[in-house]
Amino acid sequence: MTDLGPILSPQPRRLLVRGVNWLGDAVMTTPALQRLRQRFPEAEITILTHEKIADIYRGQPVLDETLTFATGESVWAVARRLSPGAFDTALILPNSPRSALEPWLARIPRRIGYSRTWRSWLLTHPVAPQVSGITTRKRSVREIRRLTRLAAPNPVQQSAFSPEVHHIHHYLRLSATLGGNPEPIAPRLEMPPNEIEGLKSSCQARIREQFKFDATAPLAWIGLNPSAAYGPAKRWPAENLAEVVRLVSAKLGPAVWLAFGPASDATLCDQIALRSGAPVLNLAGETSVREFMGLLKLCRVLLTNDSGPMHLAAALGTPVVALFGSTSPELTGPGLAGDPRHHILRHPTPCSPCFRRTCPIDFRCMTSITVDQVAAALLGVSPV
Repeated sequence: MTDLGPILSPQPRRLLVRGVNWLGDAVMTTPALQRLRQRFPEAEITILTHEKIADIYRGQPVLDETLTFATGESVWAVARRLSPGAFDTALILPNSPRSALEPWLARIPRRIGYSRTWRSWLLTHPVAPQVSGITTRKRSVREIRRLTRLAAPNPVQQSAFSPEVHHIHHYLRLSATLGGNPEPIAPRLEMPPNEIEGLKSSCQARIREQFKFDATAPLAWIGLNPSAAYGPAKRWPAENLAEVVRLVSAKLGPAVWLAFGPASDATLCDQIALRSGAPVLNLAGETSVREFMGLLKLCRVLLTNDSGPMHLAAALGTPVVALFGSTSPELTGPGLAGDPRHHILRHPTPCSPCFRRTCPIDFRCMTSITVDQVAAALLGVSPV
């Protein structure tokens, strides 16, 4: 790791944090932001992020300002907007060359980030990446077939988080170069109560009108996220989701499922609702980021694949039941390792995690997770 002395003298007064571009990754950076605020309570901390996820940072006490950029906006245009800010330090969380080039062009005097090919020369303080035993290298089809052919009948799969490799620690190591506490804390996002209550009232009215629930009866809200942007290898089968919705609804009592996702998943959510026969409010493609956050906060639990919404719910304090197959909870599990509110379900297979978008064999890592296991996990979550 780089020497701390030159970075901390003088201490940052105006600190730019170059944020990551994806929702789940952004949530996993919030512990590093919390540690920066603890370390520099008087500094002005600004985050630079893509406009599509900027609203998750609105009103967060760890930040003073949010700057955004749009898809297709040139690196020179972004740098021109950074220059008037007179930032004295930039902490660069992504590993891309572009994210280091922006503060370099803006002539920010101290630039800290992980050393990578084609960008280390842009940094005044390159930090050596941590070497770990788990990476996101995609397995080849040949390797997957070999592993499944040679595997023992009952393979053993690591199920505990390894603190050194989770992405939370990847970002905490960078904040530690500025003197931040490297000890892990849970990702956290806050929303004002009045904003949540407004969403609750409007959604409640829609639910009672659509499903004819008694206006005075208590009603459990359960979140459902059948999506996973990375690809179908991360998605538990829709027919299984529908069966879980049916079983849990029958045992839990009056409940409504809020189905989230992009507009492209609206048909999928309709199919799940139809097959389950349960009250499912299809919100796919209908919510802004802030509305999504507020509704997740109101849910008793979220059933989800490994995805950005999984991280968002956990950071808002909503328990999650998360289904993992092609990816690794050691790297991207929800919340903080060991949090008993969250339930991670995975099946031991010799080829998982493969980190592929599509499964080249029989999708056994996901199809082996049973409906009964998922239903039991959901019913075992205590109301928040």
